[in-house]
Amino acid sequence: MRAIIFANGVLKNWPDNFNIAQGHDLIIAADGGTFHCRIWKITPHVVVGDLDSIARAEYDWLKTFEVEIIRHLRRKDQTDLELALRVARDRGAREIYIFGALGMRWDMTIANVLLLAAPFLGNTSVKLVDGQQEIFCLRGGQKQTIQGQPGDLLSLLPLSGEVTGLTLDGLEYPLQDACIPLSATRGISNIFRNQCATVKLQAGLLLITITRK
Repeated sequence: MRAIIFANGVLKNWPDNFNIAQGHDLIIAADGGTFHCRIWKITPHVVVGDLDSIARAEYDWLKTFEVEIIRHLRRKDQTDLELALRVARDRGAREIYIFGALGMRWDMTIANVLLLAAPFLGNTSVKLVDGQQEIFCLRGGQKQTIQGQPGDLLSLLPLSGEVTGLTLDGLEYPLQDACIPLSATRGISNIFRNQCATVKLQAGLLLITITRK
């Protein structure tokens, strides 16, 4: 099952060629992400959070639908997005897309990106989508074939102390069993040569960003 989560960040542009199947996808609004659902006319199945960021207009809009609301106390140890991700995972989602997770507070933006590396999501494909950009994690022992177009950008950022055994194919700057330490910028702004690229990692944790032209 696929889940679509709307967070309480910025969502100005809908990504090209991305369609939501209202009857098949699990749609979750993380608290203030309900605003995006209303603006884009997408009815959530579930609203999760302490509900401190939902405006009156969103409350009134929700009342017209049968929406499940999972309310948490404000004094909690997880952000609303983490709670929404846990609901998606617990309900069987193996593919999750997150919208509206960037562009507001820097602390929340960074936390939202780092959630992609959460251990409880280790067996789940999770992508953060922002306009023409996608962000996801690759863990040691995994290999990912990524679709793109010539000229699209692919950037790699180590999240662990270092990543080892990094092999890249189908890109302007290939690598073979490379090691990149934390904070190094060697993996920034690689370029698709064809319509797909392959990233293989032996050990570590890698953040991958695709920027489509």
